[in-house]
Amino acid sequence: MKTKEMELLVKTHDGTDIKTFIARPDDDRPHPGVLVIMEIWGVTDFIRTVCRRLAEHGYVALAPHLYSRKEQFDLFTEENIMDAMRPFWALPPEKRGDQETVREVLSRASENSRKIVNEVMFNRQKLEENMIKDLEYAYSYLFKECNTTRKGVVGFCLGGGLAFQLSTQVEFDASVIFYGANPRKIDDLERIRGAVMGLYAGEDGSINAGLPDLLKNVVKHKVNFEMKIYPGTFHAFFNHTGMSYNEPASRDAWKMLYRFYAENLGGLNGGN
Repeated sequence: MKTKEMELLVKTHDGTDIKTFIARPDDDRPHPGVLVIMEIWGVTDFIRTVCRRLAEHGYVALAPHLYSRKEQFDLFTEENIMDAMRPFWALPPEKRGDQETVREVLSRASENSRKIVNEVMFNRQKLEENMIKDLEYAYSYLFKECNTTRKGVVGFCLGGGLAFQLSTQVEFDASVIFYGANPRKIDDLERIRGAVMGLYAGEDGSINAGLPDLLKNVVKHKVNFEMKIYPGTFHAFFNHTGMSYNEPASRDAWKMLYRFYAENLGGLNGGN
């Protein structure tokens, strides 16, 4: 299917213009929409590729850059985030919450790295709450201004958790969660009315630790939910530009995503 793409600005709750990437079929007909929520790295080549592939399958795919504010845009680059987080990811899991170890790592960090760590680790809840507000405005734009029909969302890592949380706050027909955290209040699952699919890496301890509670509450609240765990894969296995990319698992996950959206949103099933 022939597609077109563009960069645009979407105004959010505090008047900020959020930089946004959109890809869609190149015609004037209405299509299902999919809100694409970024990883911690921002709207990268990977996220743009996801949007383009969804557009080829008949969806209007919109990805807001959630670091668009002036004080964030130049600081929260992919390179800066990697530099800031690499020392923490290199620590054994049991050391990442140790305050003395954290202070030692931060004492060697640059000023930019300290700012990023403070936001994504220590002020994470506030950061995500602000992102959810921005996503609500992006949601409104996508489903009111873009000639869309049924409503979908997909998110990865940080964005997977945001997609899950957002699905408890606004209406989606289909939500796809790639290795994302559970909603902060697990009983908010009762608000979800659409179908949800969770795709998880087998070797992803921090995320997978929440799966037993998730499954218990999926049953409790009768959520239309399916999931798949990919044994032997690591967090972010779906990102073809990343170090954890797993081609067979990613290829299968694309098939799962296309099938799930075709069933719940319409659009084209099949393909690679």
